[in-house]
Order: sequence, then structure tokens, then C-alpha cells
Amino acid sequence: MNIISPIEHTHELSHFNCPFESQPKMSMITKLSSIFLRRSNNKSRMLYRCLSTSASVSQVSMVQGASRGIGLEFVRQLLVMKDEGHVVATCRKPEGATGLLELQEKFSQHLHICQLDLTNESTMEESANYVKDKFGHLNLLINASGILSIPGVIQPETTLSKVQRSSLLLAYEVNAVGPVLVIKHMWPLLKAGGSLALGKNASVVASLSARVGSIGDNKLGGWHSYRASKTALNQLTKNIAVEFARRKDPIICLLLHPGTVDTDLSKPFQKNVPEGKLFTKEFSVKKLLSIINNAKTHDNGKFFAWDGQEILW
Repeated sequence: MNIISPIEHTHELSHFNCPFESQPKMSMITKLSSIFLRRSNNKSRMLYRCLSTSASVSQVSMVQGASRGIGLEFVRQLLVMKDEGHVVATCRKPEGATGLLELQEKFSQHLHICQLDLTNESTMEESANYVKDKFGHLNLLINASGILSIPGVIQPETTLSKVQRSSLLLAYEVNAVGPVLVIKHMWPLLKAGGSLALGKNASVVASLSARVGSIGDNKLGGWHSYRASKTALNQLTKNIAVEFARRKDPIICLLLHPGTVDTDLSKPFQKNVPEGKLFTKEFSVKKLLSIINNAKTHDNGKFFAWDGQEILW
């Protein structure tokens, strides 16, 4: 796994498993969480919860897709909001993530940058192992990555005649398959985090979807690859939410529509956005974090817009 040192982030990334500093001795909470990850029964969960309330435990958030745009803004606001917590920011090429590197200089003790490529499952496993070894739990996972257009590679289709197999598969891999595999690898850590008494009775998984992924709301057609991939993300996340509820895992899964936000993803398509409906990153992320922070168990598996309104499937 590629890890960026807070001091030597301008140099070539090295491949090693002890990120940022020499590996600290495992804390009591980390040991307890390791036990919990192996034996998730009622007794171990109760022991973990009771002992964790008397020890120093910080909230741990992960933002997947954090190099720019909405993901980077999530990292910034989480660092400011949770000044005693930790944020694990992941992206495909950390060495080029200048915005993250600048934040790391300011929040060197609380921001941890890892490589995670949505098309490479081994990087997801390595990131999960890093969080497990470093913290032992995860309280919040935000899946912020998404692909809509890449010049010469993929473009939103305005007609069926422009649909290409490669575009369909790429959109599905990045927008649906990748985020779900990240949830799979972070699942044990989220279970451990949800059992901690940190002001919330469950961990939260928040994946960025889009209103255009709604089948019931589709009145315009087009954008085949992007629409279908977000619809797939919605269904897969709903499946996961149902399983978590059935297993009584302390995890809430949310799907969030951020609105049309002024980012590189939306820039080629902003001319058709109605006045007042093109949001800044700061505005959208603040609204989405409000939904995340106020999520309750009965919200598990729901699809919300930035203003808190539930979206038709």
C-alpha cells in the first residue's frame, strides 16, 4: 500500500506496511477491537463497549475518493468538525493529491493518507489492514468517488447509438462495484466502531449516488452508463443494508445525492443547470454531513437528497 509520510510527501511513495511513524504498541482498545473482529458475539461486544467508554477512543472516519472535489471537502470539514478524531483519506494516486498534502501539513496528527484504487481490490484490503492495525475500528465510511466523463474514454450518452460496452463496464466498475467492495473490506471495522459508545449507536456508511440513478424519477433518459451504474449502486447498497439489519450489525447505510456541485465532474454540463441550483462544495458537504450526523437506525438503506428529502427509487 502506498503511504505518504507527513514529512517526506514530496518524494517517491514507498511500499511498506508501517505508515507515517514507527508502529506504536497496540493499545487496549485496539486489542479489544481485534478480539471483537474475530468474535462478534454478545459477550465480546458488551465487554468492548464497556471498556471503551473508560478509555481514550477517538472517532475514525474514512473518505474514499478524497483527492479533490466533494471528497476533499469532506476531509476538510471532518478534520475541522472532529478535532480530536482521525480521518483516513484514500485516493488512487496520493502523490499527486496536492489538496490532501496541504491539509496534512495543517492536520499532521489527525489526517492519514492511503492509496486505494477502486479497480484493485488488494489496495482495499491493505487500507482495511492499516485502519485495523492503527485504530482497530471505523465509525464513518464515505464513498465519494465517481466517474461521469473522461475525454476520449467515456462520455454521457445522449442516444442509444452512442452506448459502448467499454463505457458501461467502466462506469459500473468505478461507480458501483468499487464502493461495494470497499464496504465489504471495512465491514468488520465498522461493526467494531458501531459498538463503541462515541455519541452514536451505530457506524455510518454514506455512498454518494445521484438523482439520475432513480428509476422512478427518470423522465429524460440518456446518460445510460452513468444512470445505470448509480442505479446498481443503490440496489447493492440496499441489499447490504438489509443484511446488516438482519444480522443486527450496528451499521447504518445511506445513499446521498449531493445536488449539482461545482466540481470537475459537473463542469462540462453546468450550462443547463438552473440558476441557484449549482452548489459549492462547501454548501453541499455541509448539508450531507448534517444528514450523516443525524442518521438513525430507521434510516438504514434510504436514499436522501442534499436537503434531507427522501428520493424515489
